Amino acid sequence: MLFRTVADFTARLPNGEETSLAGKAGKVLLIVNTASKCGFTAQYAGLEALWRKYRDRGFEVIAFPCNQFGGQEPGTAEEIASFCDTNFGISFPLMAKIEVNGPNAPPLYQWLKAEAPGIFGSRRIKWNFTKFLIGRDGRVVRRYASMDKPEKLEADIEALLQLPFQPD
Repeated sequence: MLFRTVADFTARLPNGEETSLAGKAGKVLLIVNTASKCGFTAQYAGLEALWRKYRDRGFEVIAFPCNQFGGQEPGTAEEIASFCDTNFGISFPLMAKIEVNGPNAPPLYQWLKAEAPGIFGSRRIKWNFTKFLIGRDGRVVRRYASMDKPEKLEADIEALLQLPFQPD
């Protein structure tokens, strides 16, 4: 199957059920791999702030916990959700824990990395809190490194939200 937009994919919910991302068509998305015991974990606060500021305009953050980098996300789905709620009041969607690199990476992440390679064309995700910004058309606009704080993305998000949704 040829994947053209984020709407062509499914993602696993924390309970293991697959959910279609087709309902995200027309939204601006920020997809990020997260971890609870990382030096960048405080970015959860910035992600939540972006979500709260822009969600009524068609923006959504989707977090994919990942334990591939230094074992910094060892918890269960329930432990991760509890940590995020207790420490950051997270209200955006947390998906099931995944691997973002290697043969077990889901098709969504394989596509994201191919559409927006990292430095020197690398498809590999280097660390937790790598972010992918998706336009209303469902296509990848930009990849951001772990060190890029969520608030740095505001101008790009704002610009995308001002564009009308024009389905193919």
